[in-house]
Amino acid sequence: MRGAGVWQRLWRRAPERVPMLDGYARWAPTYPPRPHNPLMATEAAVVGPMLMMAAPRRALDVGTGTGRNIELLTAAGAQTIVGVDLSASMLSRWTHHAARVLGDARSLPFASGTFDVVCASLMCGDVPDLGAWIGEASRVLGRGGHLVYSDFHPSWSREGWRRTFTGADGREYELPLHPHGIEQHLDLLAANDLDVRTIREPKIPGGHTPVVVVLHAIKLQRTR
Repeated sequence: MRGAGVWQRLWRRAPERVPMLDGYARWAPTYPPRPHNPLMATEAAVVGPMLMMAAPRRALDVGTGTGRNIELLTAAGAQTIVGVDLSASMLSRWTHHAARVLGDARSLPFASGTFDVVCASLMCGDVPDLGAWIGEASRVLGRGGHLVYSDFHPSWSREGWRRTFTGADGREYELPLHPHGIEQHLDLLAANDLDVRTIREPKIPGGHTPVVVVLHAIKLQRTR
């Protein structure tokens, strides 16, 4: 759903590991509705122009959390925006005029072809079944619609980085991370009638290793 509070190597003292929803409940009270660390800022700098190019009218933000993509979608011209998230705690922090829905990325509560743009920022790390998410994203997109989403870069596994954050109680916690390879993304996108137009692997300014992968695909016009 969201990015890591910090990234760190495995040799550092381990924070307390918590299940996903428990972790987001602990994080929600201090989670602002904007990119608030270098990782998120790096991701948003790539996603924002992609959304502008997509020129959304009816947009869905999956794993919206407190809604940090809502301003990007509004700036891109979206007239209807819906945010969906599995964490009620995160949605309770909602301050936007856009609609919010409690729901699972792997079983989206929307009719087929509802949206012309679907986006998701760093939500894939919470999803063990990547195929279910991409299949649902394709289903709710109309033909010619745009999918813009990001995932933690495969370098996270190689470098031993972890998803950690400081809770409202001042303690450090670690969220689960489900890694996905770029080829896995590409294979699943192709299998779901999504034509990849752009792949970006940005680094944090001054960094030497990509931290996220951002993909932009278009729903093919053909029918099965």
